[in-house]
Amino acid sequence: MSTTGTTIVWFRDDLRVHDNPALHAAVKRGDPIVCLYVLDDESAGIRPLGAASRWWLHGSLTALAGELHELGLPLTLRRGPAEAAVRAIVQETDATTVLWNRRYGEAERAVDAALKSSLRAEGLTVESFQASLLFEPWTVLTGQGGYYKVFTPFWRSVTAGPPPRHPLPAPAAATATATATAADAHLADDDKPPRHRPVDSDDLDSWALLPTRPDWAAGLRERWQPGSAGAHERLRSFVRNGVGTYVDEQDFPAEDATSNLSPHLRFGEISPFEVWHAVDQHRARVRGDEGGASAYLRQLVWREFAYHLLFHLPSITSENMRPEFDRFPWQEPDAAELERWQQGRTGIPLVDAGMRELWQTGVMHNRVRMVVASFLVKNLRVDWRVGEAWFWDTLVDADPASNALNWQWVAGSGPDAAPYFRVFNPELQASKFDKHGAYVERYVPEVGTDAYPAPMVDLAESRRAALDAYATIR
Repeated sequence: MSTTGTTIVWFRDDLRVHDNPALHAAVKRGDPIVCLYVLDDESAGIRPLGAASRWWLHGSLTALAGELHELGLPLTLRRGPAEAAVRAIVQETDATTVLWNRRYGEAERAVDAALKSSLRAEGLTVESFQASLLFEPWTVLTGQGGYYKVFTPFWRSVTAGPPPRHPLPAPAAATATATATAADAHLADDDKPPRHRPVDSDDLDSWALLPTRPDWAAGLRERWQPGSAGAHERLRSFVRNGVGTYVDEQDFPAEDATSNLSPHLRFGEISPFEVWHAVDQHRARVRGDEGGASAYLRQLVWREFAYHLLFHLPSITSENMRPEFDRFPWQEPDAAELERWQQGRTGIPLVDAGMRELWQTGVMHNRVRMVVASFLVKNLRVDWRVGEAWFWDTLVDADPASNALNWQWVAGSGPDAAPYFRVFNPELQASKFDKHGAYVERYVPEVGTDAYPAPMVDLAESRRAALDAYATIR
């Protein structure tokens, strides 16, 4: 066994070298580093990624491998239950240290806690770090010591305290490479541990993350560049061109007025600390953009709030947060009708535009997400979990906390939710936020022709039926 040992950096939802505390700590240790990613679809409670997220993951891992290669650090890929995969690398490399950045889902925390406990019991150093959230859930509590169930008090609490820490720099290539050799300098050749022995790695293509038959990802490839380079370019562009108009234009889906950072944050290609400070520094420099910067940072903290709830109430992903909704008379979805919603053939132009944008690009404008979700759970009275599952499969930014919270917000079943009687009228929303029809025309060019279907439901009648159903559980 090595006299200095090897450090394993276990990458998860932090696929970056900039502001990566686990990688930063590994480089500071000065020992040889093994960079590991495990595709875990098998551990108890771990939800497999949806198809669009798997497409993104392939590109993100490719980009991360390139960044690590420039540091002289290959990326090792393994597939299977995470605990077994990490243990296998520990044994193969005689590792003495394992480092990772924390996760906040219940199943993920269970895996991490078990592995940390068992490896420490065997004498290894195991440490975890804060990297994915600005404010960790157990640090933000009410005056009574409980967790926040309403966003606005949560926002006030976190912004009243110290600002988030500043981002850490990426390791220098020379520094990272030196970790593979410096610890061996005092040893004779025969005594040196096999630090350059290759660690077996899966071939990324063998994971079959990319769609082939059919290849439905052409629109995703056109829209997105997975990886940290694409993330930082989007952040720079948003700070230069988008922050100032964010308040006025964020609700208009035809405009390119949002940051487009959500999938990059989802996979940790950029850290929320980097985003926060870039926007906050812009606010300090440019007096006229305070409103846009504050509005955007509020959206960033909404993501934090989602993880706050996920940590304290893990059932948010599958159970109504307000138990009275367990009695709600959802309609069993007809397969053909559900398919019309999924494919954007409802006969409601704004709904169809949103669903087609989702299918073509892997994302949907946030205003339109609320409209299509409201249409499903209120006008069609389909359980929000059906919609959440479709978004999980088709969104490149399918985030376990935000996806569930946003669906429960629209459905009215969350503790801090839109009231159920608020039904988004797609026609009114279109008249307000797509007045000239540019967004609808982009994705549903056949509107107004015989090729476009009639509405599958009457909006007014289905709204009344939804409110009558809600009255039964009040």
